[in-house]
Amino acid sequence: MRTKICGITQPAQGQAIAQLGATALGFICVRQSPRYVTPEQIGAVVAKLPVNADGQLTIDRVGVFVNPTLEDIVRGVAIAHLNAVQLHGNETPQFCQQLRAALPSVEIIKALRVHSHETLQQVEIYDGAIDTLLLDAFNPDATNPGLYGGTGKTLNWLSLKQFRPACPWYLAGGITPDNVLEALSQAHPDGIDVSSGVELAPGKKDLVKVAKLLEQLKSF
Repeated sequence: MRTKICGITQPAQGQAIAQLGATALGFICVRQSPRYVTPEQIGAVVAKLPVNADGQLTIDRVGVFVNPTLEDIVRGVAIAHLNAVQLHGNETPQFCQQLRAALPSVEIIKALRVHSHETLQQVEIYDGAIDTLLLDAFNPDATNPGLYGGTGKTLNWLSLKQFRPACPWYLAGGITPDNVLEALSQAHPDGIDVSSGVELAPGKKDLVKVAKLLEQLKSF
């Protein structure tokens, strides 16, 4: 089970969460977000992350973008040492293919904010253009790109019981240590993405909650 803790802003917290056993850290590269960090700030977090005997980082680093330019992503990946990019806006399959051509070794994650069954029908158009899918809750109040995610809204997990896309997928949206097992028993994702559900405040994680979440997953 892949476990991404998103909205990391502090080097010490990134290091601690990696040591607790998360498989990925997410960094918000959207200026309007209260969790926004610059590529340089992300690089400072990455510099503190654990490495293996070969000196390779042991946790994925995901930059989260909303309707970016290709140049913004390429620059961010280079400076921040990201190995995955999450597209959380209205990016097209064509844009994803351009990104793949520019950064062939970087994982491309496309987020869809689900507000109806029709949203899930969009998944097929991304076949072959992305590596991983992420389903997040749609927040009708989030007209600000900085509020596209991390709002604490949950999806109808039962509606995803038969959801089987062609690629691996993350479940996001209002997941907490208290509801994660219920979410996983109703939907069957390949990973979870958690932000506000393990926070004291935007960008400041509650390490006790992170530890509880990861402990819960051991029983699933």
